[in-house]
Amino acid sequence: MVDLKQLARRIFHETLAAIDIPLTMQRELLREGSLLRCGPAAIDLSHFKKVRVVAIGKAAHAMLDGLIVILPRDFSFAGIASAPVAPATPQPAIQYFIGGHPIPNEDSWNAAKAILEMLSACDNQTLVFFLLSGGGSALVELPLDPLLTLADMQQIHRALVGCGAPIEAINTVRKHISAVKGGRLVTAANGATKITLAISDVPAGKEWALASGPTLPDPTTLSDMEDVLDKYLLGDKFPGAFYRWIASGAPAETPKAGDPSFKNAHFSILLGLDNLFHPAHGAAEGAGCITCCDNATDDWPVELAAEYLLAQLEELRSINPSRYVAVIADGEVSSPITGNGIGGRNAAFVLSCVEKIAKKNIAVLSAGTDGIDGNSPAAGAVADGETLTRAHAAGLDPHDAFKRSDAYTFFNRLDDAIITGATGNNLRDFRVLIASPDAESSSTEA
Repeated sequence: MVDLKQLARRIFHETLAAIDIPLTMQRELLREGSLLRCGPAAIDLSHFKKVRVVAIGKAAHAMLDGLIVILPRDFSFAGIASAPVAPATPQPAIQYFIGGHPIPNEDSWNAAKAILEMLSACDNQTLVFFLLSGGGSALVELPLDPLLTLADMQQIHRALVGCGAPIEAINTVRKHISAVKGGRLVTAANGATKITLAISDVPAGKEWALASGPTLPDPTTLSDMEDVLDKYLLGDKFPGAFYRWIASGAPAETPKAGDPSFKNAHFSILLGLDNLFHPAHGAAEGAGCITCCDNATDDWPVELAAEYLLAQLEELRSINPSRYVAVIADGEVSSPITGNGIGGRNAAFVLSCVEKIAKKNIAVLSAGTDGIDGNSPAAGAVADGETLTRAHAAGLDPHDAFKRSDAYTFFNRLDDAIITGATGNNLRDFRVLIASPDAESSSTEA
Protein backbone atom coordinates (compact mmCIF):
# COMPACT_ATOMS: atom_id res chain seq x y z
CA MET A 1 0.00 0.00 0.00
CA VAL A 2 1.30 3.47 -0.88
CA ASP A 3 2.68 5.53 2.01
CA LEU A 4 0.59 8.67 1.48
CA LYS A 5 2.77 10.87 3.68
CA GLN A 6 5.86 9.96 1.69
CA LEU A 7 3.95 10.57 -1.53
CA ALA A 8 2.94 14.03 -0.31
CA ARG A 9 6.56 14.80 0.59
CA ARG A 10 7.70 13.64 -2.84
CA ILE A 11 5.22 15.91 -4.63
CA PHE A 12 6.31 18.88 -2.52
CA HIS A 13 10.03 18.34 -3.12
CA GLU A 14 9.55 17.76 -6.85
CA THR A 15 7.59 21.01 -7.03
CA LEU A 16 10.38 22.92 -5.28
CA ALA A 17 12.99 21.39 -7.59
CA ALA A 18 11.08 22.63 -10.64
CA ILE A 19 11.27 26.28 -9.55
CA ASP A 20 14.51 27.58 -11.09
CA ILE A 21 14.71 31.34 -10.57
CA PRO A 22 17.92 32.19 -12.50
CA LEU A 23 16.70 30.10 -15.45
CA THR A 24 13.32 31.83 -15.37
CA MET A 25 14.99 35.23 -15.46
CA GLN A 26 17.07 34.20 -18.46
CA ARG A 27 13.89 33.04 -20.18
CA GLU A 28 11.82 36.11 -19.39
CA LEU A 29 14.49 38.78 -19.95
CA LEU A 30 15.70 38.79 -23.53
CA ARG A 31 18.82 40.73 -24.51
CA GLU A 32 19.73 41.57 -28.10
CA GLY A 33 23.00 43.48 -27.97
CA SER A 34 22.33 46.50 -25.79
CA LEU A 35 18.52 46.11 -26.01
CA LEU A 36 16.88 44.42 -23.03
CA ARG A 37 13.27 43.28 -23.36
CA CYS A 38 11.23 42.62 -20.25
CA GLY A 39 7.54 42.10 -20.85
CA PRO A 40 6.27 45.11 -22.84
CA ALA A 41 9.31 47.22 -21.92
CA ALA A 42 12.33 47.55 -24.21
CA ILE A 43 15.32 49.24 -22.58
CA ASP A 44 18.46 50.30 -24.45
CA LEU A 45 21.24 49.74 -21.92
CA SER A 46 23.61 51.98 -23.88
CA HIS A 47 21.57 55.03 -22.81
CA PHE A 48 22.65 54.70 -19.18
CA LYS A 49 25.87 55.57 -17.42
CA LYS A 50 24.98 53.86 -14.14
CA VAL A 51 23.09 50.68 -13.23
CA ARG A 52 21.96 50.14 -9.67
CA VAL A 53 20.33 47.03 -8.24
CA VAL A 54 18.08 46.68 -5.18
CA ALA A 55 17.36 43.03 -4.31
CA ILE A 56 14.89 42.49 -1.48
CA GLY A 57 13.33 39.23 -0.33
CA LYS A 58 13.85 35.55 0.24
CA ALA A 59 14.78 35.01 -3.41
CA ALA A 60 17.13 38.00 -3.59
CA HIS A 61 20.31 36.00 -4.13
CA ALA A 62 18.86 33.75 -6.84
CA MET A 63 17.40 36.76 -8.64
CA LEU A 64 20.75 38.55 -8.52
CA ASP A 65 22.45 35.48 -9.98
CA GLY A 66 19.93 35.45 -12.83
CA LEU A 67 20.30 39.15 -13.57
CA ILE A 68 24.09 39.09 -13.67
CA VAL A 69 24.05 36.41 -16.36
CA ILE A 70 21.79 38.57 -18.54
CA LEU A 71 23.69 41.85 -18.29
CA PRO A 72 26.64 42.42 -20.66
CA ARG A 73 29.94 41.27 -19.17
CA ASP A 74 31.51 44.70 -19.52
CA PHE A 75 28.53 46.33 -17.79
CA SER A 76 29.43 47.87 -14.43
CA PHE A 77 26.82 48.05 -11.71
CA ALA A 78 26.47 48.30 -7.94
CA GLY A 79 23.69 47.46 -5.57
CA ILE A 80 22.27 46.37 -2.26
CA ALA A 81 20.67 43.08 -1.25
CA SER A 82 18.75 42.16 1.88
CA ALA A 83 17.75 38.52 2.42
CA PRO A 84 17.27 36.22 5.43
CA VAL A 85 20.57 34.39 4.76
CA ALA A 86 23.99 35.24 3.41
CA PRO A 87 24.69 34.52 -0.27
CA ALA A 88 26.52 31.34 -1.24
CA THR A 89 28.61 33.31 -3.74
CA PRO A 90 28.76 37.03 -2.93
CA GLN A 91 29.03 39.47 -5.81
CA PRO A 92 31.78 42.06 -5.26
CA ALA A 93 29.60 44.96 -6.44
CA ILE A 94 26.78 44.18 -4.00
CA GLN A 95 26.49 45.30 -0.38
CA TYR A 96 24.74 42.53 1.56
CA PHE A 97 22.49 42.66 4.62
CA ILE A 98 20.95 39.75 6.51
CA GLY A 99 17.56 41.18 7.37
CA GLY A 100 15.13 39.88 9.96
CA HIS A 101 11.98 37.93 9.13
CA PRO A 102 9.14 38.09 10.07
CA ILE A 103 10.37 40.85 12.41
CA PRO A 104 12.85 43.45 11.12
CA ASN A 105 16.28 43.57 12.72
CA GLU A 106 19.18 46.03 12.71
CA ASP A 107 20.30 44.86 9.27
CA SER A 108 16.76 45.50 7.96
CA TRP A 109 17.10 49.05 9.27
CA ASN A 110 20.60 49.58 7.87
CA ALA A 111 19.64 48.09 4.49
CA ALA A 112 16.80 50.59 4.17
CA LYS A 113 19.13 53.51 4.95
CA ALA A 114 21.69 52.27 2.42
CA ILE A 115 19.04 51.80 -0.28
CA LEU A 116 17.59 55.28 0.19
CA GLU A 117 21.07 56.83 0.11
CA MET A 118 21.94 54.98 -3.10
CA LEU A 119 18.66 55.90 -4.80
CA SER A 120 19.02 59.58 -3.86
CA ALA A 121 22.12 59.72 -6.10
CA CYS A 122 20.27 58.30 -9.14
CA ASP A 123 19.49 60.56 -12.10
CA ASN A 124 18.04 60.29 -15.60
CA GLN A 125 21.13 58.43 -16.78
CA THR A 126 20.65 55.73 -14.15
CA LEU A 127 18.86 52.41 -14.66
CA VAL A 128 17.61 50.82 -11.45
CA PHE A 129 16.62 47.17 -11.19
CA PHE A 130 14.38 46.29 -8.26
CA LEU A 131 14.36 42.52 -7.62
CA LEU A 132 11.45 41.78 -5.28
CA SER A 133 10.27 38.59 -3.60
CA GLY A 134 8.30 37.64 -0.52
CA GLY A 135 9.52 38.62 2.93
CA GLY A 136 10.66 42.04 1.79
CA SER A 137 8.38 43.87 4.20
CA ALA A 138 10.51 42.85 7.18
CA LEU A 139 13.88 42.47 5.46
CA VAL A 140 14.03 46.21 4.68
CA GLU A 141 12.39 48.67 7.04
CA LEU A 142 12.68 52.29 8.14
CA PRO A 143 9.90 54.47 9.61
CA LEU A 144 8.66 57.68 8.09
CA ASP A 145 8.69 59.17 11.58
CA PRO A 146 12.33 59.52 12.71
CA LEU A 147 11.19 59.33 16.34
CA LEU A 148 10.05 55.72 15.91
CA THR A 149 12.84 53.37 16.98
CA LEU A 150 13.75 49.92 15.72
CA ALA A 151 12.16 48.50 18.88
CA ASP A 152 8.96 50.40 18.06
CA MET A 153 8.91 49.00 14.53
CA GLN A 154 9.57 45.49 15.82
CA GLN A 155 6.60 45.84 18.17
CA ILE A 156 4.40 46.99 15.28
CA HIS A 157 5.47 44.15 12.99
CA ARG A 158 5.02 41.58 15.76
CA ALA A 159 1.49 42.78 16.45
CA LEU A 160 0.60 42.76 12.74
CA VAL A 161 1.85 39.25 11.92
CA GLY A 162 0.06 37.81 14.93
CA CYS A 163 -3.33 39.50 14.53
CA GLY A 164 -4.80 37.13 11.94
CA ALA A 165 -5.31 39.78 9.24
CA PRO A 166 -4.73 38.90 5.56
CA ILE A 167 -1.45 40.04 4.06
CA GLU A 168 -2.94 42.94 2.11
CA ALA A 169 -4.43 44.36 5.35
CA ILE A 170 -1.13 43.94 7.20
CA ASN A 171 0.73 45.64 4.39
CA THR A 172 -1.79 48.49 4.26
CA VAL A 173 -0.53 49.46 7.69
CA ARG A 174 3.13 48.81 6.91
CA LYS A 175 3.04 50.97 3.79
CA HIS A 176 1.71 54.03 5.57
CA ILE A 177 4.32 54.09 8.32
CA SER A 178 7.40 53.14 6.28
CA ALA A 179 9.87 55.22 4.27
CA VAL A 180 10.56 52.30 1.89
CA LYS A 181 7.13 50.83 1.14
CA GLY A 182 4.01 51.77 -0.79
CA GLY A 183 5.80 53.11 -3.86
CA ARG A 184 8.32 55.18 -1.93
CA LEU A 185 11.41 53.50 -3.41
CA VAL A 186 10.30 54.68 -6.86
CA THR A 187 9.89 58.25 -5.64
CA ALA A 188 13.30 58.02 -3.96
CA ALA A 189 14.84 57.36 -7.41
CA ASN A 190 12.64 59.94 -9.05
CA GLY A 191 14.56 60.75 -12.26
CA ALA A 192 15.88 57.24 -12.96
CA THR A 193 14.40 54.56 -15.19
CA LYS A 194 13.12 51.77 -12.94
CA ILE A 195 12.54 48.09 -13.76
CA THR A 196 10.92 45.89 -11.12
CA LEU A 197 11.15 42.12 -11.54
CA ALA A 198 9.01 40.23 -9.05
CA ILE A 199 8.49 36.73 -7.72
CA SER A 200 5.03 36.94 -6.24
CA ASP A 201 3.72 35.31 -3.08
CA VAL A 202 0.51 37.36 -3.10
CA PRO A 203 -2.81 36.79 -4.90
CA ALA A 204 -3.00 37.75 -8.56
CA GLY A 205 -4.14 41.33 -8.94
CA LYS A 206 -2.72 42.32 -5.54
CA GLU A 207 0.90 42.74 -6.57
CA TRP A 208 0.95 46.01 -4.62
CA ALA A 209 1.00 43.82 -1.49
CA LEU A 210 4.25 42.04 -2.48
CA ALA A 211 6.97 43.22 -0.08
CA SER A 212 4.46 46.00 0.73
CA GLY A 213 4.65 47.37 -2.83
CA PRO A 214 7.82 49.50 -2.66
CA THR A 215 7.76 50.23 -6.42
CA LEU A 216 4.04 50.33 -7.26
CA PRO A 217 1.38 53.02 -6.78
CA ASP A 218 -0.50 52.32 -3.57
CA PRO A 219 -4.28 51.90 -3.91
CA THR A 220 -4.78 52.00 -0.11
CA THR A 221 -5.17 55.10 2.04
CA LEU A 222 -4.51 56.34 5.55
CA SER A 223 -8.21 55.81 6.20
CA ASP A 224 -7.83 52.16 5.15
CA MET A 225 -4.97 51.81 7.63
CA GLU A 226 -7.15 53.15 10.44
CA ASP A 227 -9.88 50.64 9.47
CA VAL A 228 -7.38 47.78 9.79
CA LEU A 229 -6.24 48.98 13.21
CA ASP A 230 -9.86 49.08 14.40
CA LYS A 231 -10.98 45.79 12.83
CA TYR A 232 -8.13 43.73 14.25
CA LEU A 233 -8.11 45.44 17.67
CA LEU A 234 -4.57 46.70 17.37
CA GLY A 235 -5.14 49.88 19.34
CA ASP A 236 -3.30 48.82 22.50
CA LYS A 237 -0.64 46.72 20.76
CA PHE A 238 1.32 49.49 19.03
CA PRO A 239 3.83 51.75 20.83
CA GLY A 240 2.74 55.11 22.17
CA ALA A 241 5.14 56.90 19.82
CA PHE A 242 3.11 55.62 16.87
CA TYR A 243 -0.11 57.18 18.13
CA ARG A 244 1.62 60.45 18.98
CA TRP A 245 2.82 60.58 15.37
CA ILE A 246 -0.70 59.84 14.06
CA ALA A 247 -2.22 62.48 16.32
CA SER A 248 0.30 65.07 15.11
CA GLY A 249 -1.14 64.91 11.59
CA ALA A 250 2.35 64.29 10.17
CA PRO A 251 1.70 61.03 8.27
CA ALA A 252 1.81 61.61 4.52
CA GLU A 253 -0.28 59.66 2.03
CA THR A 254 1.52 57.08 -0.10
CA PRO A 255 2.17 57.90 -3.80
CA LYS A 256 -0.74 57.01 -6.08
CA ALA A 257 -1.20 56.18 -9.75
CA GLY A 258 -0.45 59.28 -11.79
CA ASP A 259 2.48 60.33 -9.64
CA PRO A 260 5.22 61.43 -12.10
CA SER A 261 7.73 59.14 -10.37
CA PHE A 262 6.03 56.16 -12.02
CA LYS A 263 6.38 57.55 -15.55
CA ASN A 264 9.64 55.68 -16.19
CA ALA A 265 8.81 52.69 -14.00
CA HIS A 266 8.15 49.18 -15.36
CA PHE A 267 6.86 46.16 -13.39
CA SER A 268 6.91 42.48 -14.43
CA ILE A 269 5.95 39.29 -12.59
CA LEU A 270 8.51 36.57 -13.31
CA LEU A 271 6.98 33.79 -11.22
CA GLY A 272 3.51 33.52 -9.70
CA LEU A 273 0.61 31.17 -9.05
CA ASP A 274 0.85 29.22 -12.31
CA ASN A 275 4.53 28.55 -11.73
CA LEU A 276 3.63 26.74 -8.53
CA PHE A 277 0.52 24.91 -9.73
CA HIS A 278 1.95 23.60 -13.00
CA PRO A 279 4.90 21.62 -11.57
CA ALA A 280 2.84 20.50 -8.57
CA HIS A 281 0.07 19.21 -10.82
CA GLY A 282 2.65 17.45 -12.97
CA ALA A 283 4.32 15.83 -9.95
CA ALA A 284 1.00 14.58 -8.56
CA GLU A 285 -0.22 13.27 -11.92
CA GLY A 286 3.19 11.66 -12.47
CA ALA A 287 2.74 9.83 -9.17
CA GLY A 288 -0.55 8.37 -10.42
CA CYS A 289 -3.02 10.76 -8.79
CA ILE A 290 -6.07 12.28 -10.43
CA THR A 291 -5.36 15.89 -9.47
CA CYS A 292 -7.16 19.20 -9.28
CA CYS A 293 -5.83 22.60 -8.24
CA ASP A 294 -7.81 24.95 -6.01
CA ASN A 295 -6.88 28.46 -4.87
CA ALA A 296 -10.21 29.37 -3.31
CA THR A 297 -8.99 29.28 0.31
CA ASP A 298 -6.56 32.20 0.21
CA ASP A 299 -6.84 34.17 3.48
CA TRP A 300 -9.50 31.82 4.86
CA PRO A 301 -9.45 30.93 8.57
CA VAL A 302 -7.37 27.78 8.94
CA GLU A 303 -10.23 25.55 10.19
CA LEU A 304 -12.58 26.63 7.40
CA ALA A 305 -9.88 26.08 4.78
CA ALA A 306 -9.21 22.59 6.13
CA GLU A 307 -12.89 21.63 6.02
CA TYR A 308 -13.31 22.97 2.49
CA LEU A 309 -10.24 21.31 0.99
CA LEU A 310 -10.97 17.97 2.66
CA ALA A 311 -14.49 18.14 1.23
CA GLN A 312 -12.99 18.83 -2.21
CA LEU A 313 -10.77 15.78 -1.78
CA GLU A 314 -13.70 13.54 -0.85
CA GLU A 315 -15.72 14.81 -3.80
CA LEU A 316 -12.82 14.08 -6.16
CA ARG A 317 -12.48 10.57 -4.73
CA SER A 318 -16.22 9.95 -5.11
CA ILE A 319 -15.89 10.74 -8.83
CA ASN A 320 -12.77 8.56 -9.14
CA PRO A 321 -13.33 5.76 -6.59
CA SER A 322 -10.68 3.42 -7.98
CA ARG A 323 -7.86 5.97 -8.26
CA TYR A 324 -5.53 7.86 -5.98
CA VAL A 325 -6.65 11.49 -5.95
CA ALA A 326 -4.98 14.74 -4.92
CA VAL A 327 -6.07 18.33 -4.31
CA ILE A 328 -3.36 20.97 -4.57
CA ALA A 329 -3.92 24.40 -3.04
CA ASP A 330 -1.86 27.53 -2.57
CA GLY A 331 -2.00 30.80 -0.69
CA GLU A 332 -1.93 31.86 2.92
CA VAL A 333 -4.51 30.77 5.46
CA SER A 334 -5.30 32.91 8.48
CA SER A 335 -4.08 31.49 11.78
CA PRO A 336 -3.93 34.10 14.57
CA ILE A 337 -1.29 33.53 17.23
CA THR A 338 -3.00 32.50 20.47
CA GLY A 339 -0.05 31.17 22.46
CA ASN A 340 3.69 31.26 22.93
CA GLY A 341 4.51 28.03 21.11
CA ILE A 342 6.57 27.33 18.01
CA GLY A 343 4.96 27.02 14.59
CA GLY A 344 3.28 28.80 11.73
CA ARG A 345 0.17 28.77 9.59
CA ASN A 346 1.26 25.72 7.54
CA ALA A 347 1.76 23.41 10.50
CA ALA A 348 -1.41 24.87 12.03
CA PHE A 349 -3.35 23.92 8.90
CA VAL A 350 -2.12 20.33 9.07
CA LEU A 351 -2.83 20.23 12.81
CA SER A 352 -6.41 21.31 12.18
CA CYS A 353 -6.78 18.29 9.85
CA VAL A 354 -5.45 15.65 12.25
CA GLU A 355 -8.76 14.72 13.87
CA LYS A 356 -10.70 15.15 10.63
CA ILE A 357 -8.61 12.51 8.80
CA ALA A 358 -8.19 10.09 11.73
CA LYS A 359 -8.39 6.43 10.60
CA LYS A 360 -8.84 7.48 6.98
CA ASN A 361 -6.44 6.81 4.13
CA ILE A 362 -5.73 10.47 3.64
CA ALA A 363 -2.55 12.50 3.94
CA VAL A 364 -2.28 16.28 4.25
CA LEU A 365 0.86 18.36 3.74
CA SER A 366 1.22 22.12 4.01
CA ALA A 367 4.52 23.96 3.72
CA GLY A 368 6.03 27.28 2.74
CA THR A 369 7.93 27.22 -0.54
CA ASP A 370 10.50 29.46 1.17
CA GLY A 371 11.25 26.72 3.70
CA ILE A 372 10.02 28.85 6.60
CA ASP A 373 6.84 28.49 8.65
CA GLY A 374 6.25 31.19 11.24
CA ASN A 375 8.80 31.16 14.06
CA SER A 376 9.74 27.51 13.53
CA PRO A 377 12.78 25.96 11.82
CA ALA A 378 10.46 23.95 9.57
CA ALA A 379 8.65 24.65 6.29
CA GLY A 380 5.47 22.98 7.53
CA ALA A 381 4.20 19.51 8.38
CA VAL A 382 2.50 16.36 7.09
CA ALA A 383 -0.11 14.07 8.69
CA ASP A 384 -2.15 10.99 7.82
CA GLY A 385 -4.91 8.85 9.27
CA GLU A 386 -2.60 7.38 11.91
CA THR A 387 -1.28 10.69 13.23
CA LEU A 388 -3.93 11.11 15.94
CA THR A 389 -3.31 7.60 17.34
CA ARG A 390 0.46 8.17 17.34
CA ALA A 391 -0.01 11.57 18.99
CA HIS A 392 -2.11 10.15 21.81
CA ALA A 393 0.47 7.40 22.36
CA ALA A 394 3.13 10.10 22.68
CA GLY A 395 1.02 12.12 25.12
CA LEU A 396 0.26 14.85 22.59
CA ASP A 397 -3.08 16.65 22.31
CA PRO A 398 -3.78 18.43 18.99
CA HIS A 399 -6.31 20.80 20.61
CA ASP A 400 -3.80 21.90 23.22
CA ALA A 401 -1.03 22.33 20.63
CA PHE A 402 -3.33 24.42 18.42
CA LYS A 403 -4.42 26.63 21.30
CA ARG A 404 -0.79 27.28 22.27
CA SER A 405 0.27 27.93 18.63
CA ASP A 406 2.69 25.04 19.09
CA ALA A 407 2.09 22.99 15.94
CA TYR A 408 5.80 22.60 15.14
CA THR A 409 6.53 20.95 18.50
CA PHE A 410 3.60 18.58 17.96
CA PHE A 411 4.78 17.41 14.54
CA ASN A 412 8.47 17.46 15.38
CA ARG A 413 7.82 14.96 18.19
CA LEU A 414 6.20 12.68 15.59
CA ASP A 415 8.99 13.19 12.99
CA ASP A 416 6.41 14.76 10.71
CA ALA A 417 7.80 18.30 10.53
CA ILE A 418 8.98 19.21 7.00
CA ILE A 419 12.45 20.71 7.22
CA THR A 420 14.10 22.01 4.07
CA GLY A 421 16.10 25.00 5.25
CA ALA A 422 15.84 28.26 3.34
CA THR A 423 15.01 27.33 -0.27
CA GLY A 424 16.02 30.60 -1.92
CA ASN A 425 12.59 31.10 -3.45
CA ASN A 426 9.22 32.24 -2.24
CA LEU A 427 6.11 31.73 -4.29
CA ARG A 428 3.19 30.84 -2.07
CA ASP A 429 2.35 28.35 0.65
CA PHE A 430 1.80 24.90 -0.83
CA ARG A 431 -0.75 22.31 0.25
CA VAL A 432 -1.41 18.84 -1.09
CA LEU A 433 -4.15 16.52 0.16
CA ILE A 434 -4.07 12.90 -1.05
CA ALA A 435 -6.60 10.08 -0.70
CA SER A 436 -6.29 6.42 -1.64
CA PRO A 437 -8.96 4.53 -3.63
CA ASP A 438 -12.17 3.75 -1.79
CA ALA A 439 -11.51 0.02 -1.84
CA GLU A 440 -8.16 0.49 -0.10
CA SER A 441 -9.73 2.71 2.51
CA SER A 442 -12.54 0.21 3.14
CA SER A 443 -10.14 -2.68 3.58
CA THR A 444 -8.05 -0.67 6.07
CA GLU A 445 -11.04 0.29 8.18
CA ALA A 446 -12.28 -3.33 8.18
